[in-house]
Amino acid sequence: MTSGNHTPSEKITLGLDFGTTNTVIAVADGNGIAEVMSFPKDDNIISAYRSVLCFWQDGNKAHRNVDSGPWAMDRFIADPHHCRFLQSFKSFAASKSFTDTPVYGKRFKFEDLLRTFLETLAERLGDKLPSRGNKVIVGRPVTFAGYNPDEALAMARYEKALRDFGFTDIHYVYEPVAAAYFYAQKLTSDSTVLVADFGGGTSDFSIVNFEVGADGLTSTPLSQVGLGIAGDTLDYRIIDNVVSPKLGKRDNYKSFGKLLPIPNHYYANFARWNTLFLMNTPSTLRELNELASQAVKPDALNHFIEMIEGDYGFELYRVVSDLKISLSSEQSSTLHFKAENFQIKANVQRSDFENWIAEDMQAIASSVDSAVQNAGLQFKDIDRVFLTGGTSFVPAIKTLFSDQFRHADVTSSNQFDSIATGLALIGQSNDIERWAVKF
Repeated sequence: MTSGNHTPSEKITLGLDFGTTNTVIAVADGNGIAEVMSFPKDDNIISAYRSVLCFWQDGNKAHRNVDSGPWAMDRFIADPHHCRFLQSFKSFAASKSFTDTPVYGKRFKFEDLLRTFLETLAERLGDKLPSRGNKVIVGRPVTFAGYNPDEALAMARYEKALRDFGFTDIHYVYEPVAAAYFYAQKLTSDSTVLVADFGGGTSDFSIVNFEVGADGLTSTPLSQVGLGIAGDTLDYRIIDNVVSPKLGKRDNYKSFGKLLPIPNHYYANFARWNTLFLMNTPSTLRELNELASQAVKPDALNHFIEMIEGDYGFELYRVVSDLKISLSSEQSSTLHFKAENFQIKANVQRSDFENWIAEDMQAIASSVDSAVQNAGLQFKDIDRVFLTGGTSFVPAIKTLFSDQFRHADVTSSNQFDSIATGLALIGQSNDIERWAVKF
């Protein structure tokens, strides 16, 4: 497996890693050479394309403009009050409660959002994107994000979006299996590998046995386990414990002479990236303004309203992400968020953050236990552990795996291209159905 210029071949396969935070596309040819598609941007070359959409209108209100990736982010930052910015929308794939969202007079279903995202991404690639008639291997989480996710619904939505986009030969592979396939390319001896893939919306764990022989690499998938706890969940803990209390969470309002708590569901939605953008509606703002008029501390609720009305979600995402990264190397750091009429500044200790995510760490540990048990193995049978994704650098995550697999070779990588490259290479195999997931 190498990365280089794409050479036309009769057997082109595409690997599509559509992630909650980033999307990566890789292309492999008949010679087993894989290339990650790149995008030139401001004298830089990027391969991790942000999974965001930005809609806006110009003078003609009947026309909707749209862009994605870093260009969508640029548009939103330049004019946040005249855009509709959507992030983490992959988290809605398996949600029965999400039917559509209005965007300047048109209602977009999940499959419409995904198709639109792919179309704008393809425009940025231009003629570098191979024919959509080639085989495409699409990554999917082991368990979709959200409460009581409907896997069949998610896959039906994926399928419709991908076919409407123009793909015709579509196969699905678990994301951690693709990461394992990528990792295995460097193996020189037989190994049983556990891959932990920490995305934005889900964490997935896969165990694969690889054998290195004279004819190359052979492999046997042993187990896959996933759960809807990942990077976005850790962000939720920070917002819920640091930001929301400054915006009225746990405060009270007066109603008919009684003191009542501000309903928590507003803050639950606010702390999740995929539901935050849905809050900016006339009905929600009307309810919050009514609560603010009766609140014991109206300033906090008015700041909350400003956050929602001003579409500050992306700026909040940036400061929370920066804090999380800082706490990966420092024992304490400062969250500093500025809006037009107020600011939030708070010092956060790593020990506090680890207390907030303790239940999440336990859920991750239980899923890893299940993956090992489902494979019919014990922890000592795992030779190598590969942690991938930005969240894998959180100290609590690293400690969890290094403690549990002391005897194994545990490595971490923030390589955004591992899953997409693995998907494209799996597409080159003669037994692709052995890796593919049926639905």
